[in-house]
Amino acid sequence: MSTPTILISGASVAGPALAYWLNAAGWHTTVVERFDGLRETGQNIDIRGASREVVRRMGLEEALFEASTGEVGTEIVDGRGRAVASFPQAASDVDGGTAELEILRGELSRVIYESTLPGTEYLFGDQITALDDRGDRVEVTFRHGPPRTFDVVVVAEGLTSRTRSMIFPAAGIRHLGLYLAYLTIPRTGADNDWWRWFHAPDRRQVTLRPDNFGTIRATLAFMTNVRGLEDLRREDQTALLRRTFAGAGWETGRVLDGLDRAPYYFDAVGQVRLPRWSAGRVALVGDAAYCAAPLSGMGTSLALVGAYVLAAELATAGDHTRAFERFEKRMRPYVAGAQHLPAGVPGVAYPVHRAGVTTLRTLAKLAGSAPARRLALADRLSSPPADKITLPDFHPTPGVAA
Repeated sequence: MSTPTILISGASVAGPALAYWLNAAGWHTTVVERFDGLRETGQNIDIRGASREVVRRMGLEEALFEASTGEVGTEIVDGRGRAVASFPQAASDVDGGTAELEILRGELSRVIYESTLPGTEYLFGDQITALDDRGDRVEVTFRHGPPRTFDVVVVAEGLTSRTRSMIFPAAGIRHLGLYLAYLTIPRTGADNDWWRWFHAPDRRQVTLRPDNFGTIRATLAFMTNVRGLEDLRREDQTALLRRTFAGAGWETGRVLDGLDRAPYYFDAVGQVRLPRWSAGRVALVGDAAYCAAPLSGMGTSLALVGAYVLAAELATAGDHTRAFERFEKRMRPYVAGAQHLPAGVPGVAYPVHRAGVTTLRTLAKLAGSAPARRLALADRLSSPPADKITLPDFHPTPGVAA
């Protein structure tokens, strides 16, 4: 019996995680990534609930803690940088705004990638340009490399996946009216190891978070009814951010200065909701299939858990059709819970008027008070449904077919 082969498009988190598990189950795994190497940039993300159990089963929990950011909790601050409300790191791996394990996306990607070597083949600096599902195999055309055939192809790309459009050309993105700009700025004596969160009128937010490289990860976030800003030229995006955040207060000027000193990431926030995640021998996983948006707090969980569940089904179901069906059946409720945002979100966190900002800070202060902490109120309000899934019993040994 020949070794089953899979091509995975995307080398961020879900892609290498899927490669890890299928390689352990005896598959020949190939990952194609359009960038020339791993993308080491990215903001803080957390690993909690079911995804924490997945990395335990991968044997990577210790390595991830060694690469963690050291964030100690979340603070809501005013224009002078004074903490209005403080929420220390959660006591469990499920609750709270700051999880026990906080890590940069690039660091998470690196650790998983290294765990797949040497068993997985990587094709950096290339991408899929055509897919021809012939029933018994998939013929793949690449932009640079020669055509190849695989038993299964899985798209593990992002929200605006190009390859997804080859399979589901009508797939739409549900825009939430929110834009985010991520960048890295120098750390100063005014910084600490808290995730500091500043709200300004006119639907604006600025956040600063620590990392494990001695710098600060900053976010500029704003809401607007205007669509398509993510497609503007970079110089126009920079000008837009400067206009939007002019006079916002706190450390905003320092963050705006950082726009000229280093590359930054700017994009619209949205969700992907598809009636199915596969067609023939091609499937989707992670953000390409079911992006829940960063404010769900579940992007990493959906990537890691989805990769694990899909690998388990492909390795044990007997054929790809049954595997994809079982994957969807197990993952759909988990994804639905992650994509369900509370009423008013994200707008409620982006007040238009100064009075709304004051009200928001007052509510945060109440939630962070001693009585509320005893009731774990803040954790209940900020905890995503990270553990609302039963993982399959799948424990292949790397290098040994399941």
